[in-house]
Amino acid sequence: MPRFTPDFLDELKTRLRPSDVIGRYVKLRKQGNEWAGLSPFTKEKTPSFFVNDQKGFFHCFSSGKHGDIISFLQETQRMTFYEAVERLAEEAGLPLPAAAPGEAARVEKAKGLAEACAAAAKFFSAMLRRADGRRALDYLRGRAVSDAQIAAFSIGYAPGERTALKDALINKGFREDTLIEAGLIIRPEDGSASYDRFRNRVMFPILGARDRVIAFGGRALDKDARAKYLNSPETPIFHKGSVLYSLNLARGAAAEDGAPLIVCEGYMDVIALWGAGIRSAVAPLGTALTENQLALLWRSADEPVLCFDGDRAGTGAAHRAIDRALPLLKPGKSLRFAFMPEGLDPDDLIRADGAGAFRERLDAARPLVDVLWEREIDARPLDTPERRAALRRHLRELARSIADPDVRAAYGAELAERLDARFQPPSGPRAGRGGGKSAQYQRYGERQRGGAQGFRHVAPAIPSPRLKQRGAPSNWAREAALVLAAVNHPALVERQEGAFFELELADAGLKSLLSEVLSALSLDHALDSAGLKSHLTQTGAAGALERVVDNPELLKNKFLRPDAEIDEVEQGFQNALAHHLFESTLKHEVARSASQIFTDGDEGWKAAQAARQEVIASARAGEAAASDSREDGGRFEDALEGLRRTVEKKHNR
Repeated sequence: MPRFTPDFLDELKTRLRPSDVIGRYVKLRKQGNEWAGLSPFTKEKTPSFFVNDQKGFFHCFSSGKHGDIISFLQETQRMTFYEAVERLAEEAGLPLPAAAPGEAARVEKAKGLAEACAAAAKFFSAMLRRADGRRALDYLRGRAVSDAQIAAFSIGYAPGERTALKDALINKGFREDTLIEAGLIIRPEDGSASYDRFRNRVMFPILGARDRVIAFGGRALDKDARAKYLNSPETPIFHKGSVLYSLNLARGAAAEDGAPLIVCEGYMDVIALWGAGIRSAVAPLGTALTENQLALLWRSADEPVLCFDGDRAGTGAAHRAIDRALPLLKPGKSLRFAFMPEGLDPDDLIRADGAGAFRERLDAARPLVDVLWEREIDARPLDTPERRAALRRHLRELARSIADPDVRAAYGAELAERLDARFQPPSGPRAGRGGGKSAQYQRYGERQRGGAQGFRHVAPAIPSPRLKQRGAPSNWAREAALVLAAVNHPALVERQEGAFFELELADAGLKSLLSEVLSALSLDHALDSAGLKSHLTQTGAAGALERVVDNPELLKNKFLRPDAEIDEVEQGFQNALAHHLFESTLKHEVARSASQIFTDGDEGWKAAQAARQEVIASARAGEAAASDSREDGGRFEDALEGLRRTVEKKHNR
């Protein structure tokens, strides 16, 4: 696979206008220097999606997504990075760079194997409609497979003769060695004549990138066949653990109508769902999900739904999927699980009760953590302290297997909460606790004092009161200052464009106000403060605007006053932004280290405690710098950077 250099990617983007590429998928109309249209990521009636050809990016205010033509294809068409670059390079007439010596020969060989597979697919498709294929066609009719489904999935039939496919393809000019390497025919080890791998089977072509046929699955029609389902062997273009059946069709449907990506167990489940109007289903090729297949799923959907048969084998398959996925979980990337009624697979359920019955199961899909928790609770008796201790240790080990530190911490906290809820005494000082962060810290303190089911730990450090001295602004005021800077000084948005687009706000009203500000300025770069405010009063953010503009405390900051010079405004905004990031980073670190009591046990907790002490020390230095900043115009980014380095060092230790 070629390695794309920054120069190559820059050249690619230079040759293509974003409005031309994106305009094939989103209806755009010219608005000033930009193009506007309805968001492809959310359902809306008023355009909030903008494309800027000069700057080479798109921005969607309704979803917050921002990127270039490559990321647009990845997001909307569910392509991989390589697929998107390949598609755009072809459109731009830009040759792909060779990856390594011998790459050209490898590509040429792959092309020949794919051409052989494509010819085989045409042969099988033709055979299905001939007299020899009558039995296969009757089988499909018996499974309620329509002509539309047969055409959509290119279903065919492999004749029962020993060399039917071999003879047909050799007559078309394919070499025997090519057919062997493509997995279409078999050469016996004893040196006798080669023969077709697939005979008397219903054939399901398997597609790879660019919708090329790369392999086949075959369903036996002979009851005495040694294998009911038979897949192609591993070949230079087919690696079973890196492919999902019907992925190209499914991710296109998921991108088009927002449907969840569904993972079934077999070909016929996918085909049956497609016939019922549920067109976002895929299937692994006869094995448990692999790491590569999970990566494929997560490129196309944040939380694909794994659909399993309603029997013991289906439950076992779900549990194996959990074990495979757990170490790979990332923020926002997980799995959900839908279980069919006992003894039924999706195909059975749809034929018996219709698509509505399947959709009900899909709507009731459960998150990974629920299925994991149920599995562990049901796996052993929990009637003694020793058995409950064993459960706690095992859950801790499962949480520690998660590679991503944020997800690992979240699972540690979640599993600890569930253990508390299940085993806490019905009365006494631990009863009747509420939720939330303060309640969580309270429970940690109770466990430190000797709670019966708790984990021993050191109580978390409390940030210094100095952090709240000298009239430090509230969370709302801190965020409001950043937004008011843009309202009173629209020119600041041009200077700090990246910062405003990436700004994360907790207050919903301020978040809405900032979105309206950026949307208005995207339509008219020359808009001044008075014109901007006039526009904002006609939007849903008018209330938030009034609260911000009329707040006397905010205007005590010189840089927020309407008459401030733009350089002074930018300096003050950068200070305020650094303070906002500082506060957010500190709180995130304290919350994250608190969850380590469960995930890493006593040793991990001690390390986390030491890390927090250093964070608090950095926080005090940062607050002092922030105070100085408010008094003499200095900046405290150095203290903030010191905090970041401390956090990074402790989490990478």
